[in-house]
Amino acid sequence: MAARSKKPPAPGTGPGPERAVPHVRAAVIGSGFGGLGAGVRLRRAGITDFVILERADSVGGTWRDNSYPGCACDVPSHLYSFSFAPNPEWPRVFSGQPDIRAYLERIADTFGLRPHLRFGAEVTELRWEEEHTRWRVTTAVGSWTADAVVSAAGPLADPQIPDLPGLDAFPGKVFHSSRWDHDYDLAGKRVAVVGTGASAAQIIPAIQPAVGKLTVFQRTPAWVMPRADREVSGAEKWLHAKLPPTGLLRRAGLFAMRELQVDAFVRRPQLLKLVEQVALRHLHKAVADPALRATLTPDYRIGCKRILLSNTYYPALAAPNTEVVPGGLRELRGSTLVGADGSEHEVDAIVFGTGFHVTDLPIAERVFGIGGTSLAESWKDGMEALRGSTVRGFPNLFFLIGPNTGLGNSSMILMIESQLNYLVDALTTLDSLGATAMQPTERAQRQWNLELQHRMGRTVWTTGGCRSWYLEESGKNTVLWPGSTSAFRRATRHVDLAEYELIKRTAPEPVEVVSA
Repeated sequence: MAARSKKPPAPGTGPGPERAVPHVRAAVIGSGFGGLGAGVRLRRAGITDFVILERADSVGGTWRDNSYPGCACDVPSHLYSFSFAPNPEWPRVFSGQPDIRAYLERIADTFGLRPHLRFGAEVTELRWEEEHTRWRVTTAVGSWTADAVVSAAGPLADPQIPDLPGLDAFPGKVFHSSRWDHDYDLAGKRVAVVGTGASAAQIIPAIQPAVGKLTVFQRTPAWVMPRADREVSGAEKWLHAKLPPTGLLRRAGLFAMRELQVDAFVRRPQLLKLVEQVALRHLHKAVADPALRATLTPDYRIGCKRILLSNTYYPALAAPNTEVVPGGLRELRGSTLVGADGSEHEVDAIVFGTGFHVTDLPIAERVFGIGGTSLAESWKDGMEALRGSTVRGFPNLFFLIGPNTGLGNSSMILMIESQLNYLVDALTTLDSLGATAMQPTERAQRQWNLELQHRMGRTVWTTGGCRSWYLEESGKNTVLWPGSTSAFRRATRHVDLAEYELIKRTAPEPVEVVSA
């Protein structure tokens, strides 16, 4: 089957009472780095018959949703960008949310993705139609059928707010860090921040000078390292623009530094003791009060939870108008917040920096594969996929940032690009073989995940003595990749047909499943 170039249906032309459901080669869910990257790679492979379904009204994914004060990336910008779209104009070493979002808007324009975008198209159901060997994609603006679906919804898409007693009756303002209410003025208010993860570590220094009183509910202290941020000079920008190889060299250096760190995270966590000493000096330098310092000192190995980068977080926590409540938030009584230690705090507004649904992806409950089995049911014992990309029972469903593809120390764009290689190779392989769809064999998926979890047993995420959002309730790590990005690139360079069953469309006969 040759790649088709039929133009996808125009915006707003979803199915109506007298309208056939449009069919595309691929339906991409989400328009963040993953979704836009998929669009670029599909077009480059000659597959132009696709749509990018976005539930919001603009592109950007997590970099559109997270617009809170101080929002920035903790990976250097020259590495946190597509290899095929270098940006010599990054303003800072660690660029802020507005610059990253603007970069993604330029990607949509530069690579001709606008005609493929469908906004307001939240996917409500994905259902595999065995009799037609295709997916039916139902959205808020209509339906499509597709030979393949690319799930680029991402793990940092759906905010998680804890179910706290009394929260519904709180009379003040409440919002999650990824749903920031810019119309609400925090100046002079009594504000509570719940959580001390990566988002909170940026929010707290940004709002502390303006609020009247800041109460931080900390369940577990984080390890914090200095942030080597600065403006990118005009000379550097000029050099990268006029001599592109210099930008590539900079990216290669950043990449190499992070690859060298991998061994300490995944095989020799004891090496991280040296890094702990740097973090402890950073804490002691910024916080003079020994009691507060003790509250902010973790009791687990650095790297077990996400390491934070900040020069302003500790000073904000040590400010006179800030109080840190250890143990987290227990309940609410009207406008009174009760800490785990029993302390009571009157507040006007609550900001939840409590993360996202990562190990329980909401989209899993909307996906139905062979036999009508939901992805949530398939993953009831924990998420798993073959090479982080495909799942048995769900033919031609390809994940970007799928199970066990997350990183603890480097750029997720590297992982996304590796999975895009795998996606394009899968679709072009199907075309060359005259097959319609593919799904992993049970043996291949089981072996991949058994080996992966065996390797996970040596990592700092398992042995470091903490409880993190990387883990299922059972303690199984279904989020992170226990290796280097180079190793993942090698593992996803090509589709191994020995790991797959091919499905051919044999209408009007039933679908035929053939072992590759």
